[in-house]
Amino acid sequence: MTVKQINSEFKIILASASPRRKELLELVGIEFDIWPSDREEKPEGTAPDEICTSLSRMKAVDTASSIKTYNEMHRDLTTETDILVIGADTIVVKDGEILGKPKDEADAARMLRLLSGSVHSVFTGVTFVFMSKSGRVGEHSFYEETKVTFYPLSGEEIEDYITRYEVLDKAGAYGIQSGAAAFVRSIEGDFYNVMGLPVARVLHELIHLV
Repeated sequence: MTVKQINSEFKIILASASPRRKELLELVGIEFDIWPSDREEKPEGTAPDEICTSLSRMKAVDTASSIKTYNEMHRDLTTETDILVIGADTIVVKDGEILGKPKDEADAARMLRLLSGSVHSVFTGVTFVFMSKSGRVGEHSFYEETKVTFYPLSGEEIEDYITRYEVLDKAGAYGIQSGAAAFVRSIEGDFYNVMGLPVARVLHELIHLV
């Protein structure tokens, strides 16, 4: 199945307001609407893969449920079609500590000091929720891990980065697609996973599922 066939087969919904995930899906030609989940995130499990996957599932299921409810209430306004909801969540892990979005700039500085001069992992969990026009519902979840090595960062570099870039909406307090590109010594794995979505894996999983 090609991207063109996927676009014609499904109405695709991205359960995220992330501009980076939007950009990555657009990069490979996926056509989609955005319908973010507003459910409070309470992860399940203890391992990083379990946590990011459970969070992605919560987002996808929440959005899918609201779409299904809307369609049932407004049958005259909806078109019969198969729907695919994509949920995703990214976390950064260093020495067993899970680094989500920082609480404030002081917390962001703490995270960047922790990542300085060392290796950390970025996990992104992804969940597909399928809703067919015949009423069948199905799910599929997976995750991707990428290892990132940072150069040593001075206090001045960290302070400058936090001052110049938005850090409070990013796991681990950095965005590899922006100023933090200067921190990266090496990457082992999918670069786009660090941005928030392993987009090639998403396509691979989707093509082999449908």
